[in-house]
Amino acid sequence: MNPNAGSWTPGGAAPAPAAPPRTESSVSDVDESDPLWQCVLKICEGDRGRALKLINDPDSLTKYPEVEALIAAGDGDAAMEEEDWEKADEGAAAAADAGELAGKVEEMKIDAAPAAAKPPAAAPAKEPSVEVAAVEGDPREHLNLVFIGHVDAGKSTLSGNILYLTDNVDKRTIEKYEAEAKERNRESWFLAFIMDTNEEERAKGKTVEVGRAQFETDLHRYSILDAPGHKNYVPNMIMGASQADVGVLVISARKGEFESGFDKGGQTREHALLAKTLGVAYLVVVINKMDEPTVQWKKERFDECVGKLRPFLKGCGFKIKKEVKFMPISGLDGANVKDEVDPKVCDWWQPCWKAGDNNTDKPTLMSLLDSLEMKGRDANAPVRIPVLDRYTDRGTIAMGKVESGTVRPGTKVTVMPTRQKYKIDGVWSEETPLASARPGENVLVKVNGANMDDVQKGFVICTDPPCRSVDKLICQIMVMDLPEHSPILTAGFQANFHAHCAEEEATVTKIFETTDRKGKVHKGAPFANVGMSAICMIELARTVPCETFEDYPFLGRFTLRTEGKTCAIGIVKKLPPKKE
Repeated sequence: MNPNAGSWTPGGAAPAPAAPPRTESSVSDVDESDPLWQCVLKICEGDRGRALKLINDPDSLTKYPEVEALIAAGDGDAAMEEEDWEKADEGAAAAADAGELAGKVEEMKIDAAPAAAKPPAAAPAKEPSVEVAAVEGDPREHLNLVFIGHVDAGKSTLSGNILYLTDNVDKRTIEKYEAEAKERNRESWFLAFIMDTNEEERAKGKTVEVGRAQFETDLHRYSILDAPGHKNYVPNMIMGASQADVGVLVISARKGEFESGFDKGGQTREHALLAKTLGVAYLVVVINKMDEPTVQWKKERFDECVGKLRPFLKGCGFKIKKEVKFMPISGLDGANVKDEVDPKVCDWWQPCWKAGDNNTDKPTLMSLLDSLEMKGRDANAPVRIPVLDRYTDRGTIAMGKVESGTVRPGTKVTVMPTRQKYKIDGVWSEETPLASARPGENVLVKVNGANMDDVQKGFVICTDPPCRSVDKLICQIMVMDLPEHSPILTAGFQANFHAHCAEEEATVTKIFETTDRKGKVHKGAPFANVGMSAICMIELARTVPCETFEDYPFLGRFTLRTEGKTCAIGIVKKLPPKKE
């Protein structure tokens, strides 16, 4: 998915800002030698008043081919004027004008192109603008939250309400969405429209792509990844969850909805399983729709949902006491999201959280998220940035999350699996140029000299020593579900291999041993059933960047999927020896 598409994702990567307007104080303020002014004056046939108005409207300017030609020539002009820049004061002024022109032209181009971040303006080589404008980055820790769960559990509504409660969406926008939802006879969907921005999603009430948005509190900065719940869009959900630090599993407490989501074929089970496989450090289980007429904040219903979820989540590999938190909420009216539910409506929740029941001593979802501490982020390790997507904007810009290390403009990197070496020209978080980005940050990096084909989704940007890239690996898998026509997993079993942002066709070539549910080990077993774990060899159609789980957990986890089902989850145990 490309969040940089033309439509606006609230709180997310907003369209690049328009060029700052020039003051219209007097015609004499204009520099007659400015190439842009001369070009606009020619377009307006010498009418200076009309030319002034036009130069203050960058959107209209880009319609003229003469201006486009000037944009193309902008870089060359800046380079020619660079020599004069150091010679004398007049030369300095000329270069400054050229830099201002290039900046303006640059911003005009961004408005026209689907860019999410503002690239550095052309400037003299001695002082790159990235370095000048770059900031160290916000000291508050950054967390990616992925909202997962069965279709219609209320993920988009909860995400939208969080943005509204944290003042990232204004009242007028909410009123517009309310009117639009009313027209569709879906009055309770208005908050979901904040995250579900395209027409298909709004018409069906189903999220298709991973929606992105940002909010912040006094302690942390957060990126919301609103994942689709429908089983057809699980590959999209995997791409979103692969970046997540914290999973928010949204469960509907409404009679019948919890059961349909949790029973065989429901997405609650698959999403929880994938969240663990994809490396979510904490899982916050929110029992949503507690204000429903069939529920009315009853403790019995909350306890029933939690009671069924605990053993299943334990089977997925979560440590219930340390990694899983349970909380009742209403995503629509905001109870227990930012402010605690009124004790008159729900008299049992306050004694519960004060006693530390359900693994939390915090009353609301926001306070609970602020209390989570992320471990294992090493800013001094080699850089690893799995590429989620890329686009071109005066060079190739890659999107991804810094999993380890610190990336800065000027860093020399190797892109795996191609082993091509490049230099990072700029680093941005949203539209802000950064002097450095630490682990956990979602960044845009400009890769100097790379084409679109050189940096693809699933590649990993590394500093030395680069990560491994292999087409064979020995791994430990847990068999979760199998297609009806092949109820056992044997050598020759084919599936799609999903690891970090990469996806590749895979074949199980050999099974070394299996362990059944009772813990009995079978050496040289010919097959594995559902519920068994197995150590096996997997061959991939093409090389994929990965590492052993022990060395780099985020590059050592994977999922095997086929026919719309998650067949197995696994970790990489051993890689082939390095070729000299």
